[in-house]
Amino acid sequence: MQVILETPRLFLRRFTEEDAPLIHKFNRDPDVLKYVHEPVLKNDEEAKEVITNIILPQYKINLGRWAIHKRDDYEFIGWCGLKFIKETGITDLGYRLLKNAWGKGYATEAAQYTLIYGLRILKIKTITGKANFENKASIKILEKIGMKFSYNEIIDGIPVKVYSLSLPEITDIC
Repeated sequence: MQVILETPRLFLRRFTEEDAPLIHKFNRDPDVLKYVHEPVLKNDEEAKEVITNIILPQYKINLGRWAIHKRDDYEFIGWCGLKFIKETGITDLGYRLLKNAWGKGYATEAAQYTLIYGLRILKIKTITGKANFENKASIKILEKIGMKFSYNEIIDGIPVKVYSLSLPEITDIC
């Protein structure tokens, strides 16, 4: 197990192909996928394809979506991480948690430590986060961790709010 970072209550680690059931667990829940532009996964095989084709390639550049586990009992609760989007040149901060982990501050904690890790350790110049206009919880997280509203955008016909934070601004949040 390759742990990327630890927070007071969580640890984030790299996914492996053996984690397909974990990816499938939350990517089959329509409530978890309500505000994202992804289809519901039908089985572990589709989840393994997501790991192989989307998650693992990002690890080659020290980025990626990382599995989130609670430190006290090792329970898997979702993912958080940084993804480089080649088409736009943007490094995206993303997170997704199982419903039983909602409302407990885990997404905020994981996102804040991931943002700091990306800016301070990986020396990424600017990190961006996007949230569907209707996803008030995700917008609140982006604002709470110190990201600044940049602009509105339409992705796949869906309006999203775009937030960002650059390395010189990080002293504002830490």
